[in-house]
This record gives sequence, C-alpha cells and structure tokens, in this order.
Amino acid sequence: MGYTIGVDVGGTFTDVVLRDTYGAVSVAKCLSTHYDPIAGIVTGVTRALGDRDPALVTRVVHATTLATNAVLERKGVRVAFVTTQGFRAAIPLGRYARVEEDRYDLRFSPPPPPVAAGDCFEVVERVSARGAVLTPLDPGSVRRVAAEIAERGITSAAVCLLHSYANPSHERQVAAILRESLPNVVTSSEIWPEIREYERATTTIMSAYIGPLMASYLSRLRERLAEIGIRAPIHVMESSGGVISAELAARRAVATIESGPAAGVLAAAGTGFANVISFDMGGTTAKTCVVRGGRPEITHEFHVGGKGSFGGRRSGTGVPIKTPAIDLAEVGAGGGSVAWLDPAGALRVGPHSAGSSPGPACYSLGGSEPTVTDANLVLGYLSSASLPLSPDLAGKALDRLASPLGVSREEAAYAVHEIVSASMASAVHVVTVQRGIDPRGFALVAFGGAGPMHAARVAERFGIGTVVVPPYCGVASAAGLLSGALSTDRVLSRLDAPDPAAVFAALADEAAADLGVSPSDPGVLVSRSVDVRFKGQSHDLTVEWTSERPVLASRFFERYEEVYGIAQRGEIELVSYRARVTVPTTPHLPGAGAAAGERATPGTRRAYFPETGGYTEVPVHTRDTVDGSPLHGPAIIEDAESTIVVPPGWSAALAGTRAVHLTRSTTCPTP
Repeated sequence: MGYTIGVDVGGTFTDVVLRDTYGAVSVAKCLSTHYDPIAGIVTGVTRALGDRDPALVTRVVHATTLATNAVLERKGVRVAFVTTQGFRAAIPLGRYARVEEDRYDLRFSPPPPPVAAGDCFEVVERVSARGAVLTPLDPGSVRRVAAEIAERGITSAAVCLLHSYANPSHERQVAAILRESLPNVVTSSEIWPEIREYERATTTIMSAYIGPLMASYLSRLRERLAEIGIRAPIHVMESSGGVISAELAARRAVATIESGPAAGVLAAAGTGFANVISFDMGGTTAKTCVVRGGRPEITHEFHVGGKGSFGGRRSGTGVPIKTPAIDLAEVGAGGGSVAWLDPAGALRVGPHSAGSSPGPACYSLGGSEPTVTDANLVLGYLSSASLPLSPDLAGKALDRLASPLGVSREEAAYAVHEIVSASMASAVHVVTVQRGIDPRGFALVAFGGAGPMHAARVAERFGIGTVVVPPYCGVASAAGLLSGALSTDRVLSRLDAPDPAAVFAALADEAAADLGVSPSDPGVLVSRSVDVRFKGQSHDLTVEWTSERPVLASRFFERYEEVYGIAQRGEIELVSYRARVTVPTTPHLPGAGAAAGERATPGTRRAYFPETGGYTEVPVHTRDTVDGSPLHGPAIIEDAESTIVVPPGWSAALAGTRAVHLTRSTTCPTP
C-alpha cells in the first residue's frame, strides 16, 4: 500500500487530496496560512492522512502561488541585470500598455521596471543573430561588473546577452566569473534560449527574482514534511501542466508562475468531454481555460503583474514571460470577494478579497465586510462549509449594502451574486468569443469551492447547455495534480536550422536529463513542435513537427486561418524548435466512492430564485441521493467541500463517474 498526495495552496483555502494505490481518496480543506503557507499544508496533510502511516507516502505533488505572489507583491530578491554593452536601458525603458482607467490619466506614471536602472550592467561583447562572434568577450569588464554588484550587496544576477540563443559561449563565461562572487546567477541560455531580446531578458530576470525564494520554500517544505514522517519526493506543477521535481523547480522557478491554476485545468480535461471550458472559482479568483480535443490551450508567452490582461496575452500589461503555460483568463472574483458601493452609490464586487483572514463575515473570524460567500449564505445556496458559517453575521454584513441601496437584504444578496457571475463571465468571454470560439459547443466544467454555485448562471450568458461538476469538485485542483505526468520542455531558436533532427535530439536529451531518464527509455514520450511564420512576418505560430515540408506548411496554414481568420498561403520559415519529454504516471482522477465525511441529505431548505418570486422550499440532495432520474431545478446538491446550485430551467443527473451533469431543460434567456 502506498499513497500519493496533491496539495493546492489557494488565496483562501489549502486543499489536500490523498489517494492510495487502489484509487480510494481522502480529502482535507483548511484555511490558508498566509504568514507561513507551509503551516496550512502540514495541517491539511495531517488531516488527510488520519491514522495512516506517513512513511507509506510515495509522492507529494504541489501547486503553489509562491512565484505569482512574489511577482505581484514585488517581494522577490534584488536582481542585477547583466547584458551586452549598449543595451542596459532596455529593461528600464520597458513596455507598458495603458489599459482600463489608465487611458485617461493625465498624471499617469508607468509601473517600476523589474530591475532598477542602477542595477543594470553592461559587459563588452557582441554576437550576431547567426551566432558569429562580432566582438570577443572582455573578461575584465565582467570582473568589474561582478565587483560592483557585490559592493551593492546584490546576491542574484540575471545574464542575458544579445543573441545568446544562437551562441551561448559568452553567457557561460560571464556566468562562470559572476559565480565566483555571487551565490545565484541565471543565464537566458539556460532558462529559455528563444528569440526576442526583451522577452528573453524579462524571463531570465523573473527566474533570478523568484528562484532563491522558491529554493528556500521547497527546502523548508521538505523539512516540515519530514518532521511528520513524510520523506517522499516532492514534485511541483509547472505552468504548462507538467510536473517537475522540486530541485528543477528551484532552478527554473519561472516555469511555476502559473502553477496553481494549471492543475484545475487538468482536472477539467479529465472529465471525458472533448471540448470543455474549465471554470474554477475559489475564494479569491476565478479562472477559465478552453480545452479542445481533450488538450488545454497552451500559450508560449504570457504577462504577469499588470492590469487588464486577464489571461496575460495582452502585450504591455505586465512583465512578459516566455515559457509554456496553460492559456488561462483570470479575474479577481471569488467567494471572498468583497461587495462595496463606489462614490456614485453603484454596487461593485471585488477585486479585493477578504481571503482567509479575516475572511467573509459568516466565518466568524472577525470579518465584517459583505462578500460573495455571505450573499450565497443569505440566498440559501449554502448551509455550511469546511468550517461553520453564521447566517446572522452574513445577514448583518449584507444589510450594510441593502440599507443605502434601498432594497431588501435578499435583493442585495442576489445583486452581489449576479454581479460576480457577470464578472466571471467576462473571463469566459476572453478565452472564447474574443478568440473566435463559439462557446455554445462546449461543456462548462465547474469546480472550486464556489464554482458550482455560479456555473449555471455563467453558462446561461453564453447559451451553454451543459455544466459538468466533477467529483471532489471543491478540491479539484488538488485532485488534478495527481493526474499530472512528470514532464518538462526545452526550446531553441534557430532560423531554418539545416539539421532539425539534431536540434530536436539535443533538446530531448537536455529535457530527459532534467527528469533523470533517457529519451529511449520505455514509456518516455517525446513530442516535437516548431514555431513557423510567413517569410517577412515577425510573429510565429506553433505547430506539430513533421520533416515533410509541404505537410508542415499545410499545418501552419490551417493554424494561421484558425487564429487570424484569414486563408493565407506563401513561403514559410522555421524559427524555434520545441521538445517536451513526458514520463507518464498512471492516470487516475478520483471518481468512485464517497468522500469521507460526506453530508447526509438535509431534506429541504429555503433558497432565493427570482424565477419563483423569491424564497421557496427546494430539495437538498447529496450525490448519493441523486438517482438515475433527472433532478429538476430549483434544487441544491451538497458536497463535502462545495455546493451545486440547480436553478429553475435546469436539471441534474449523476453520471457513472459520479460527476453531476446539469442540463438546461428549458430555453433560458441570455442577457
């Protein structure tokens, strides 16, 4: 008997899923401890283990927001940026797109650059885009820079020399000299050797910025788990949905910036539907992603730390990161989002969240501001959660909105519910309609502690007729971690390389070495893709590799038309080569059996639905009491970690996988 553990640390809750070798599952959900995230992890793992022997744990897979939070809160380490002579101003100048309210701000000030101008340094050298040495490296200039960096007390350096993707020899020499006096030195040729100087530089800087934090965090996590008897390997979910070792995560911390949200998308992709929209609503944020043909959409550049970017595709809305990531849209809308009145008296919800401390008013932990969770409790959609909830405190919090608005408590609560649903619908709009995808042909997969309460209302706005709520939906991201395969990516820019096979072989060898395997080992999968563009254009698209040039061109033409809506033909050129090495694990998402501690059926409860004229008595079920016949709304299905709301006009049925399928039984108006 052995156990694997998935741990997802969110803004409000820390979720833990434990699975044994036979597929039996135990779950735990506890409040996140922001002063020390590891404390919440240990609490959750201890609860999930119960009386099981911790020495039998064979693997711990972790999704963490540590890297994201460090970037957003600017709490990384101080970094020195070292580049080619004449290019030190590239980072201080930066890029920024005025979005939202910034467009009309006459006193607008751009955000500070990731590295201050005074911490940017130059060394004497120059390499051409084809890799030819134009100016030999001057070691003396490097030693002078190293001395100045050390004198400033900086301990982390990011080295990004011009065109080092084509010839990394100078970068390696610079790094070797800097490491004589600096404990942490990161080079772009090690992290992500791809064209586009600014993006490659910022990716390298972010790795140097958060790498020491990640290394320290994972080291402490390993120690704390060992204290409770768990000495199993720790793996970390990376942004693209793969899983890497803790050691590799510390070296390539930039690959974990979207670690947390990626796990939930894997859970959505494993529901058995080919085309789905994942909808993950937790306590702080809501995240959406499109899955087509069972595969999540992947982007090779995203932006962090900016405004108005949702999924991070909007150039200039943050720091660009050039690593693969599941293509997500995210909004500040969750169960803990605070409802408030702006100076004009209009009701707003979020993006500020009550988080886990003090939390929503109904948590009885000192919070008094009205939140989405308080509104859902007043509406009767909730009765209890992973901790006791106070209806009285929730009602008092909602009265703070109802009185100035001149409406009843329940009307104010439903307004909060509707506004946050509309906010989350904007994220769905970003990943579908804005990208030319008709969402009506997709199923909406809802999970997270609050997602199943809002999913049907969000689906109505897009004419989506099917909502799927997987088992253990409240901890689906932690469950998704257990389905992630051990994998990693490599890329190299080479304009029309004369021998692509050799490039791919080298990339596969590097990636496999990081995973401790060989590309030729049984079961190891190597996937290859290439970035292609029309000759004369500057932007490229990624397509699956084939050595047959006409077939490759055809794939690119199809992809081009899919993305841009234009049927174009012409001469193509190959820009970058990508290899992904995967060591599959046994795919097994929790499905059978009831969760420990699942609630008994409470019978009926008063819940608020405008279609029925207000409050009405509705049936309340668990998954065990939803039989083969459809359950027509209005109704409520309670899980141990979440609640599914079935509005009027919808029906619910339990599938063989124990997923709940909601179907629109009547035509619902789309706002």
